Amino acid sequence: MSAQPTPRIAFYAPMKSPRHPVPSGDREMARNLISIIKAGGAEVDLVTELKIFDKQGDAALQQLLRQKADLEAQRLIAEMPPMDLWVTYHNYYKAPDLIGPVVAQARGLPYVQIESTRAKRRLTGPWADFAQLAHDAADAAQTIFYLTENDLFTLQRDRFGDQALEPLPPFLPVDNLPRASTLAGPMLSVGMMRAGDKLASYQLIAASLETLAGDWQLQIAGDGPARPEVEALMAPFGTRVTFLGELSRADLDQIYSQASLFFWPGVNEAFGMVYLEAQSFGLPVVAQDRPGMRDVLASGSYPPPDAGAPALTARLQQLLQSPQLRQTLGSQARDMIATTHLAPTASTRFWTAVSPLLKEPA
Repeated sequence: MSAQPTPRIAFYAPMKSPRHPVPSGDREMARNLISIIKAGGAEVDLVTELKIFDKQGDAALQQLLRQKADLEAQRLIAEMPPMDLWVTYHNYYKAPDLIGPVVAQARGLPYVQIESTRAKRRLTGPWADFAQLAHDAADAAQTIFYLTENDLFTLQRDRFGDQALEPLPPFLPVDNLPRASTLAGPMLSVGMMRAGDKLASYQLIAASLETLAGDWQLQIAGDGPARPEVEALMAPFGTRVTFLGELSRADLDQIYSQASLFFWPGVNEAFGMVYLEAQSFGLPVVAQDRPGMRDVLASGSYPPPDAGAPALTARLQQLLQSPQLRQTLGSQARDMIATTHLAPTASTRFWTAVSPLLKEPA
């Protein structure tokens, strides 16, 4: 009996290549997806790194990107080695997959998407053309993997035919949990420092610390163009707040292993990998109750956004004053991560869904 050939998977991330030099959640997720696909015994080819992304709603840029995508699709149809499946990560109205559906159809490949979103309200306005193309690409997928229940709502609403919608909860690229934190060190916040939602989270952190009682300490890991603004926000707290800068994986893990709790409000976070990381170390999380994050946070008490900084302060105070509560919540968080959010579980989910789509060997 001959051995089954190794499946070969074409992978594409329109918004940001997994080889991009600038760290981001999108890049990290793309790399993690490649790792769990490989874990199932497949070869994964990053078949194109053409970036399709329009941040501003620029009609001329959209037209230029469509022309580049057409040329790239024709190149791949002619030159791409034989593949068994095409996987696209993060198709949405600012970064539609203009290549995968064309190549997959021409080459007779099953086509699946991971973290695709549908946005009907963008079908008018400056992204109208790109939004329609993102819808068309989603329609072409036999299977779409969704990361959060928030995404599932619109995918179900606009589901094309008998398209399969499969859960793939966000996951850490590890097989086992790290050693649990001592929960004896300073509080910890981890986030890029840039304008917009990230800076808004830092503003909430600063506002929450203003009335926090006791001999507390906070460490902040992260860096970016808005660091001066973040430093200014934290200046009133003097040496109680320590800036660690951008850390290596090993150094960040060391910080997690001693932190007492994880504090990140999560303004408009899609889900946030840092929550998974923190909870894997058994850190209780102080965050706001927001849609995407409900899928990655263990059961607990998370104040609504409209409760503002005072509610976050109260939760911080409660946890800082009760080591036993921190221990209990941290243990629950680790159990959730072990059950749902590690790489082996994600790999099994992916392969269980796509294996029936793979072409039978000739």
